[in-house]
Amino acid sequence: MTRTYGATETDPGEKFKDSQFLVFMNRILAFTVAGLYCALTKQPRHGAPMYKYSFASLSNILSSWCQYEALKYISFPTQVLAKASKVIPVMMMGKLVSRKSYEYWEYLTAALISVGVSMFLLSSAPHRHASTVTTFSGVVLLAGYIVFDSFTSNWQDALFAYKMSPVQMMFGVNVFSCLFTVGSLLEQGALLESLRFMARHSEFAAHAVLLSVCSACGQLFIFYTINQFGAAVFTIIMTLRQAFAILLSCLIYGHTVTVVGGLGVAVVFLALFLRVYARSRMKKRSKKLPPGETPAQKV
Repeated sequence: MTRTYGATETDPGEKFKDSQFLVFMNRILAFTVAGLYCALTKQPRHGAPMYKYSFASLSNILSSWCQYEALKYISFPTQVLAKASKVIPVMMMGKLVSRKSYEYWEYLTAALISVGVSMFLLSSAPHRHASTVTTFSGVVLLAGYIVFDSFTSNWQDALFAYKMSPVQMMFGVNVFSCLFTVGSLLEQGALLESLRFMARHSEFAAHAVLLSVCSACGQLFIFYTINQFGAAVFTIIMTLRQAFAILLSCLIYGHTVTVVGGLGVAVVFLALFLRVYARSRMKKRSKKLPPGETPAQKV
């Protein structure tokens, strides 16, 4: 969207401006790939009602909208603290949606990860052009983003109780994502204009397809992670991704990491070590339980 297409010596070219069409492209390709895969390979018997996928799809769309709108009304520190602290809301939503129980050490390590990532991002991330003011509207939108985003992964996690595969989940969610997105594009009259832009610039079409392929591959990893490890672990991975991306940028481009940032990284690794240690202790304890006794449900 920042690239100029069709520029010549006499023509300045033009830029593509509709991000919603790119989302639609992503969903269409993911829907097609998942549909073909389900048709060509043996999948578990599908037992989930189709309408249940619409909840995850709609909440995902609403969380994205709230996130992008909130950026106009909140400061950079508020953005960082909200994104880094999503693990706790996801765990709380898991108790509401799936009736999951968590151990005290899971809450502790989630809080430590949030604190460590916040320290690192606030001290290391470039934010020279970010807003410095947080308004009430921004806080409301940010709260909506956290609630909808927490619901999305937990609802998908709950749907896996129907013993479906990650590809079946990908197909079901993207069916409704395509319907919702194309409806919005048609209502705004942006679909035909975007298709005409694609017809005018073959290079843009290639870039959009490449973006969609990457998005579809990312979805496969997302649904597989939620299926195997649950919504809370998935959120921890996504939270750490932000910190590792900036840390990698610092290493590649020679940016300095502040003392506070380094301390934040240390806190994150301490939390991860504690999480692995506590989980291994719980597994050993469960093996020693007498027959007939089962440990408390963990995520």
